[in-house]
Amino acid sequence: MRNKPWKCIWIAWMAGMVAISGCATNRSGGSDWIALFNGRDLEGWTVRCQPGDEGREFWRVEDGTILCDSVGRKDHNYVWLMSDAEFSDFELRLKFQAYRNSTGNSGLQFRSRYDASARGGWLDGPQVDIHPVPPATWRTGFIYDETREEKRWVHPSQRDARMDPAYRPARHVFKFSDEGDGWNELVLICDGMKVRTEVNGVVVTDWNGAGVLDSADHVRHGVGRTGQFALQLHAGDELRMRFKDIRVRRRS
Repeated sequence: MRNKPWKCIWIAWMAGMVAISGCATNRSGGSDWIALFNGRDLEGWTVRCQPGDEGREFWRVEDGTILCDSVGRKDHNYVWLMSDAEFSDFELRLKFQAYRNSTGNSGLQFRSRYDASARGGWLDGPQVDIHPVPPATWRTGFIYDETREEKRWVHPSQRDARMDPAYRPARHVFKFSDEGDGWNELVLICDGMKVRTEVNGVVVTDWNGAGVLDSADHVRHGVGRTGQFALQLHAGDELRMRFKDIRVRRRS
């Protein structure tokens, strides 16, 4: 039997309502995952460094991973690999691989911004520490603030860059390249001023950064509440580390 015109209209209207409902559910539940690294090249990323380190290859793509390698070349300042995209509230996941012969430190900057005019080039904003040097691998997942007026641990809160061993967690999991699959998973979730990190399924940070990440200094530099991601090579360090499976989704 042929459909009557009014029945066709009703079916089309219902289909439209289903589509609209699906979009609304997607917005309330968060957006789809976005791959920040394509596994082939550094499209979507920019190296940020001081003039003396320009043209030196510390970051490259190898075997489908981002490789940071400064072993044997510690005569460098800070060198960051920075995402072009900017995020405010989000969930980010990545995997990193650490090597026992690496004596350097790294980290994941978030809600950060680069200022080429500051100290020859500086990246203000908070950072999730990634520390592959025993016995302090347990620092991985703590929050350090690289904002020029802070330069200290903000969770756990410390007066400077020294971390009190008393904050060593009862449980932490950190793998090196020769252990198991050799990869660690890092999760970072930012929702307003709340910051949460997990390392290999263990919650390391569950912190409300109100009063710190939204301070006058952070607002002046445009960081703390929104900004870009960056992977860090610490000044003077001999670091070898790989990153892959970097993906993020925005939170509504």
